[in-house]
Amino acid sequence: MSLLIAAILGLVQGLAEFLPISSSGHLSVLQNLFGMKEADTLFDVLLHFATLISICAAYWQDIADMVKEVIGFFKDINHPKPEEGDPKPARRLVFMIAIATLPLLVVLPVKDYIDKLNNSTYFIGAALIITGAILYLSDRMQNGRKTEKNMTVIDAVKIGAAQAIATVPGISRSGATITAGMATGLNRNFAVKFSFLMSLPAVLGATLVKLYDAINDGVDVSNFPAYLLGMAIAGITGFFAIRIIKKLTQKGKFGLFCWYCFFAGILTIVLTIIL
Repeated sequence: MSLLIAAILGLVQGLAEFLPISSSGHLSVLQNLFGMKEADTLFDVLLHFATLISICAAYWQDIADMVKEVIGFFKDINHPKPEEGDPKPARRLVFMIAIATLPLLVVLPVKDYIDKLNNSTYFIGAALIITGAILYLSDRMQNGRKTEKNMTVIDAVKIGAAQAIATVPGISRSGATITAGMATGLNRNFAVKFSFLMSLPAVLGATLVKLYDAINDGVDVSNFPAYLLGMAIAGITGFFAIRIIKKLTQKGKFGLFCWYCFFAGILTIVLTIIL
């Protein structure tokens, strides 16, 4: 793998993973219409690991609090304490993320069919247009008041269902889940935080499965410089992409990406017809 290809794939992964424009859709279009070679399994794993680090860097305090609460939960099982009223916000956030992850289990039986959609640029173009419509609606929603303190299990299930639907190439995961969060009445800032934090178990689980496949496929040591470059670019751009989304959402301009998705979707369909 050349350094240029690694850099391009890292840039696309870092930006499109967090900006609401669908990383899977963009990578599929690059591979199908422009003949870009698909990243090998290990490189794909490393790129996703780099974006995981981006989330951890952006929300390190929240993640640290959640880890402490998970440890505290198991300590409380062995050494129960008297009831102290409502659970701590960080512990409740962990619970809501766990609930929101469950709808992904429904996707597992149809995963092979979803993977085949990566070869259909007509479908991806249409999905990008749908993502644009979702984003267009997002800025027209009122800013809610719910956070981890008062969101409900039903809210978490709805956002989790949006994440499950976003496994389809061309549908943005961040776009779908953040919009779903705002639709359920979440505060805009918290909707962004919940969207990115809830991606951690899903991406980590998929990464571990792919890592097993990558090890079985064998490792080409000569590609390590390209791997490291791609990871660095994906991690750095991913971190700044998260910051961009947080600022735009605060200003109620998250939906600005709808115009890009409309353009990208129409362009993909036109290029599919021409090429």
